[in-house]
Amino acid sequence: MRRWSADGNELTGEELIAAYAVPDRSARRLRANFVTSIDGAVTLDGLSGGLSSKDDQNLLGLLRMLADVVLVGAGTLRAEQYNGLRLGKDRRVWRAEQGWPENPVLAVVSARLDLSPGSSVFTEAPVRPIVITCESAPAQQRKALAEVADVLACGDDEVDLTKAVAELAERGLSQILCEGGPHLLGSLTSADLVDEMCLTVSPVLAGPGARRITDGIASTQVHHLDPLHVLNGSDGYLFLRYGRS
Repeated sequence: MRRWSADGNELTGEELIAAYAVPDRSARRLRANFVTSIDGAVTLDGLSGGLSSKDDQNLLGLLRMLADVVLVGAGTLRAEQYNGLRLGKDRRVWRAEQGWPENPVLAVVSARLDLSPGSSVFTEAPVRPIVITCESAPAQQRKALAEVADVLACGDDEVDLTKAVAELAERGLSQILCEGGPHLLGSLTSADLVDEMCLTVSPVLAGPGARRITDGIASTQVHHLDPLHVLNGSDGYLFLRYGRS
């Protein structure tokens, strides 16, 4: 991956980590990471992988390495076929050298708890996952999932994401990486919980029909983020980073 500059200075691995590091890990920060086409599509043929690249996957792994917890909606979990969240050996070693747990925690948001306790997301997880739901979720399913995950009820009839994010921080999981999907990002944006957006721009025109990276109830409230950097990788991909000032 190279700097987005006229002379094309190439980043070392350490420089790339530094480009996404935060100055104070004790301060709660919610970072979202998405990929989009030039014309705003979040998927090709229903999956984000069609828009991705080797550099994008490398960045995804790096952002997971820097996170305490990876936050994902149940729909995205199923569509993208997540397994137990385990980093590669080199990244586990790097985290251990920082004095951190070898792997981040996976947190799944689901109001209906349409999740299988036998899924590899739970059975192959190196760290006990968290399921974030609400009080009205089916009691029997909550009990079943509690066997394989920590189940947090945040909110009454729907998930209260402000409370959920606060509870994650109280558990020492202050660096939160949201990987989607669009409805979860839309809800986090509406609650003004997004502190940083990392956006990979894929050099393709997807055409009409695909969803945007954000979805949900329309809002007229605008949340401003400042540009932090622009990098470019191979094959015309751009990597944008925006954050609160």
